[in-house]
Amino acid sequence: MSEETLLEFPCQFPIKAMGKTNIELDLLVVEIVRRHVVDINEGAVSTRPSKDGNYMAVTVIVEATSKQQLDAIYQDLTDHPHVLMAL
Repeated sequence: MSEETLLEFPCQFPIKAMGKTNIELDLLVVEIVRRHVVDINEGAVSTRPSKDGNYMAVTVIVEATSKQQLDAIYQDLTDHPHVLMAL
């Protein structure tokens, strides 16, 4: 196991991104994640609106293969202007 991460790969890993509700954020997040993950299972994507409905959280559960893969996904998500935050 690497000292950089406590995760053991491959593993199921939830990636969460948040942004404004007025765009198709779920499609955008899935498109970005697909650049790095070939298979996204049906049912692996869930969305949740904020209490006031102005923001949306999108969670995509992926089969992560490395810390580098996760870093690249987060970098692409945070680089996109419609993604306000990625966790």
